[in-house]
Amino acid sequence: MSQFPNFDEEDKLKSQGYELIAGIDEVGRGALAGPVVAGAVILPHPANLPWFGLVRDSKELNSRKRESLFDLINKEAVAVGIGIVPPQVIDSINILKATRLAMMQAVEKLPKQPTFLLIDRLSLSQCPIPQKGITRGDKSCLSIACASIIAKVTRDRMMEELDIMYPGYGFAQHKGYGTGKHISSLQKLGPSPIHRLYFAPVRNIVTSQGSGPLASANPEPFAPRHSEPFTPCHSEGAERPKNLIQGKLPEGSGDGPSRSW
Repeated sequence: MSQFPNFDEEDKLKSQGYELIAGIDEVGRGALAGPVVAGAVILPHPANLPWFGLVRDSKELNSRKRESLFDLINKEAVAVGIGIVPPQVIDSINILKATRLAMMQAVEKLPKQPTFLLIDRLSLSQCPIPQKGITRGDKSCLSIACASIIAKVTRDRMMEELDIMYPGYGFAQHKGYGTGKHISSLQKLGPSPIHRLYFAPVRNIVTSQGSGPLASANPEPFAPRHSEPFTPCHSEGAERPKNLIQGKLPEGSGDGPSRSW
């Protein structure tokens, strides 16, 4: 297996008769603020598009290269889906369950149902589609690496917009991760509506400042989008909206801070 993402896993599955193979990955799992976002990508295969050789794990690419690949993936992939789980849900069900939920939503958003899932590290036990979890899959599997780029660019754009809604924390720079600047801002300002209140660094600051019960925090900017029931892994033939596939934030019901994802 080469040192860069390739089609080795997809080739094996193709030889076994699987046709639509989706790679799945998430970003934001370790952040202190913002959603966890998952991407699902079905690439054309066999194919040898020139940009395939440029794909890497999203963490290994600068923002300019990620944005360029994001556009190419959306243009030439067979299907792309994105799942977004907000911090309020992360707090209520824990980050591992929230990550799996985002991944299942990403599969649900695919306009074509995959016949096999290749997932970075995790498994989706509630999903009946055949699957395989691959350790460091974003570094070895092309479909998973593409999914990581889709998820990363989508989440980064969301955090940049949230930086405007909730200034002072530096979300546009650190994207919600626990940098020194972020912790310092938290200590000065307290948690925003998009902070994960049960993550230890945030919880410790809230507790030390005597801000009251964690559950009494701020309004839920993500809540309206995620109030709809979720059906794990869609059935064949249903109409599936291609939400967020072009990387645009969906329109909320209003302007300014009331906007929701």
